[in-house]
Formats: sequence, C-alpha cells, structure tokens
Amino acid sequence: MASTIKLRRGFDIKLKGQAKKENCVAVHTQTVSINPPAFRYSTFKLLVDVGTEVQVGTPLLYDKKHPSVVVSSPVSGEVVAVHRGDRRVLQEIVILADQQQKHIEFGPLNLDSMDATTLRTSLQQAGLWPLIRRRPFDCIALPDENPIGIFVSGFDSAPLAPSVDFLIKGHEQAFQAGLHLLTRLSQAPVHLGIHATQTQSAALLKAEKVQIHRFEGAHPAGNVGIQMHHIRPVNKGEAAWYVHPSDVVILGRFVLNGRCDFRRRMALTGSELKEPRYVDTFLGASVQSITAGEFSGKKDVRLISGNVLTGTKVNSEGHLGYYDHQLTAIPEGNDLEFLGWLLPSYPRPDISRSFLSGWLKNRVYQVNTNTHGEERAFVVTGQYEQVLPMDIHPTYLLKSIMYQDIEEMEKLGIYEVSEEDFALCEFVCTSKIPVQKIIREGLDLMYEDSMA
Repeated sequence: MASTIKLRRGFDIKLKGQAKKENCVAVHTQTVSINPPAFRYSTFKLLVDVGTEVQVGTPLLYDKKHPSVVVSSPVSGEVVAVHRGDRRVLQEIVILADQQQKHIEFGPLNLDSMDATTLRTSLQQAGLWPLIRRRPFDCIALPDENPIGIFVSGFDSAPLAPSVDFLIKGHEQAFQAGLHLLTRLSQAPVHLGIHATQTQSAALLKAEKVQIHRFEGAHPAGNVGIQMHHIRPVNKGEAAWYVHPSDVVILGRFVLNGRCDFRRRMALTGSELKEPRYVDTFLGASVQSITAGEFSGKKDVRLISGNVLTGTKVNSEGHLGYYDHQLTAIPEGNDLEFLGWLLPSYPRPDISRSFLSGWLKNRVYQVNTNTHGEERAFVVTGQYEQVLPMDIHPTYLLKSIMYQDIEEMEKLGIYEVSEEDFALCEFVCTSKIPVQKIIREGLDLMYEDSMA
C-alpha cells in the first residue's frame, strides 16, 4: 500500500456547473484546430497547404530545432485554413473533418521486444511525441533526453475539473498499455498520483508497472507539478516528463491498434451551460460543434478552454486547445459593484472570510470574471503561502523574477514551478498581481539563459 502524502495548504473552489458523469454523448466536430503556440519554445515548419487532404496521423508540422518531432492531424479531412499572426508566425491550422475517419496504419507495437530508441522513433513518426511534456518550462519533451521520472496525475482538483475516472472509463486497457509504453521509453520510473480519499477506478488503483502515490488535500493537490515536488523535485540540469491520463489512453491505443486515434472525452462545465455534461469528440474540437444549443438567449458568456484558473478565453467560433480536456462557461463580470466589499454582496469563494459566504462550508458558487479591483502595490500578506503546498517562498520568487535575478530564481525553485501551480496565488492575491504571467516571464527568461 502506497503511503499517503497529506497536503495541508490549498483551497478548493466549488462552482456551479459540474459535468454529470451519467450523460456522455458522441459529438462529431465539423472542424478541428491545431494551435502551434501551445507548443512552447518550438519553431514549427508547415508541411501542408490549404486544400491538402489528410488522414489521421498525417504530419502537419515539424519542429525546426528537432526535425524528428512532428505534429500530426487528429482527424481525416481537408485543410481549410492556415492562420498566421505578426511576422507570419503560424497561429492555427483548421481541418474540415470527414464523417468517416481514415487512418494511416503504423502497425501494433511489441513493447517487450522494442528498445527505447525504437519506441521513441515510432511515437515521433506518428506525431504523438507532443503529448509528452517536460518540466521545467512546460514544453514538448526533448526527443533524446533522459528524464528523472515520468509523472501522470490520476485526479484533477481544479474548479469543475473533469473526473479522470470518467475520462478513461471504457478505455482501461488502452490506459494500461499507455502506462506500459511510458515505462519503456527510459530507465526512469513512472509515477502515478491518485487521490487518497476519493473513490477511483481499478484502472488507477491497480495500475501495473508504475509507482503509485496517494495524495490528500485541497487544490492544487491534483497538479502534476505539486506531485513532482513531493515525489522527486526537478533540479537544475534535470528534466521530468508528464502526460495527461487522456493522452496516456491515446498512446495506449497506438500500442494496441498500430494507428493514431485522437478521440478524447471532454467535460463541458460551468453555470452558463444548460446541461453540463461529457462529450466524446476529437482533440482540438470546434466549440460550436460541442456546445450547439447550449447558449440560446444568453449573452455575455465567457468561454474558457480549460478551467477558470488557468484556461484560455475562446469564442464560440473557436476550438479547444491541444492540451485541454475541459470547456468552461461562466458569466462575464461586466457589472461594477458599488463600494465593493463594504456592502453585503453575492456569495463568492473567499479564503480570507471577508464575506459571510466564506464561513459556509460545502457551498457551491456561481461566479463571473470580475476581478473586484485593479493591480496595486505588492503587499506581503502571507496569502500565497496558505494556498501553495510547496516548500518554496513564493513572494520572494516572484520578486526575483520581477528584477530578473537568475541566480536567485534558481535558488528559490524556479525549475519546479509552472503557472498552474501559482494560479491560486493569483486568485487570493489582495494586490491583484498577475502572478501566472510573472511566473511564465521567469520561465521564459530561464529558457533563454539556458539556450545562450
């Protein structure tokens, strides 16, 4: 029995609009999108043009720095748009999906007879390598590096997060095959984090060939970065890999069937949806396709690819992000509050208990995007330390990033963190500091320094 790691710090934000597990439907998305900006620090070259017919597994892009790393098409169909930004930087590839999917056949993998180099080459040729990411920097794993460990978080503690149990339900065999594949990619152990008190499926509780770790505590206990910190922290010069459980399933299907299958189960969540639910669709699915009829008569709705803390704003004509497994819909916070917290207000999540609602346990809230104030002087309150279950000094780390002291950033643990780990710090910040933006700026600076 794995020992339990109890996290004393953190905060659960309970919101209205949790997806119901008993209601999952298959939805055909008219278009899918690949967004190259999701792959940090990679410079991609386009391999297709508008009008090109593609199959599932057809290479769309390759990384100029690492030409063996390609991104393949998640559906078969026709490339109908290529969008570029400033200086013609590639922003999006849109594919019109066929009703009946056509796959490139790569052939099943025999994991016991193939060495790590051959397996890595197979994943890269199929365009599945981008599903494996690395810390530090949260970018695609380098194709020739040896990680200190490979991490999979078996639960998600973010607001309205999908149930990992339900995401992999019906795909347990593929999930186990995906874990087996990860164990064969290097000599490093594969670590699976599960929740100590929540009921979880046998696919997680009895996963084979991996080291299982139990975690107990509030959000961000489900963040893979928090689990890394308590299992095996990342130091300077090291790298750790991580994969989302749904992407483990995609890797497992490739092992079992010998072809790419980018079907994903997505959670449609939030108070502005008529019926929060799960849908079976494809990676990069069209928002309009999976939410048809959900917002009739509703205005000023914020659509977020991901969760409310770390997700990216999208419009109804947009697509889900490459690494996102959740769409959240909440009201826009366009209304100003007279005298703010001085007067009785609507219930809201509150860690400081400045409002009556902060004293009520197990209450579910309906929130909007209003930040209730603007950025102001950086006040040291100790609030960050209340919600960040890591043995680092968050305030000092943020300040070292702001004055760009690389040596101090290293000493304070910059290699261990990511924006999502600091999302709650931003939520509780009295000064309204853009904490996640600062953390990413620090990681960008460290990456540039490491490439110099």
